[in-house]
Amino acid sequence: MFILRDILLPLQDHFSETTLGRERASLFVYTILSVIVPFTSSMTSNVWRCLDTLFGFEIKNKNKRFYTFMASSTLPWSGLWKTVWGLIPSPETDGRILVALDDSISTKVGKKIFGCETVFDHAAKSNQCKYPWAQNIVSVGLLKQIKGRWACLFLDFRFYLPLKTIQAKKETATIRGEVIPFQTKMTQAGTMLIGIAEHFPHAQY
Repeated sequence: MFILRDILLPLQDHFSETTLGRERASLFVYTILSVIVPFTSSMTSNVWRCLDTLFGFEIKNKNKRFYTFMASSTLPWSGLWKTVWGLIPSPETDGRILVALDDSISTKVGKKIFGCETVFDHAAKSNQCKYPWAQNIVSVGLLKQIKGRWACLFLDFRFYLPLKTIQAKKETATIRGEVIPFQTKMTQAGTMLIGIAEHFPHAQY
């Protein structure tokens, strides 16, 4: 528990000191704990049940407040990720930082969730929808051997939206009412890799 305290408490510093900011900071770290608790899956509904039942975290108007928080486009991710990077005890492997890039989809139900679009799922099974309503997420992870086995530890991510969605100024492509600028997946990947390289300036890649 002391290890979790030392890891999670610094993350709360990136939220504002307002009442809402403190509430979001607390909910953020408890959500992480709910995801890693061994008897629950990381499905959003199960995370909410864990928060409610195990931690006694009462969330009024669950559908609006909690699910909006889980899909928020305004969390202070830049500072949060840099804090997480600084907590990695030894990110290098033989003097190099090994990273992997990938994109994936996260299916959703709500029609007003940021980053959502009808996405082609190339991994869909025969009984699954090939064009689900989902977020398309471009991510970069650190490849590291942990107890003799390779693992991929996520370091950053971006929501990808096609140009046609942004040009149509759809609600799912806006942050605080402003339409986000279009970026290709390669541009998003490059931005993330540059940020990681600047954080670890003395490492080789």
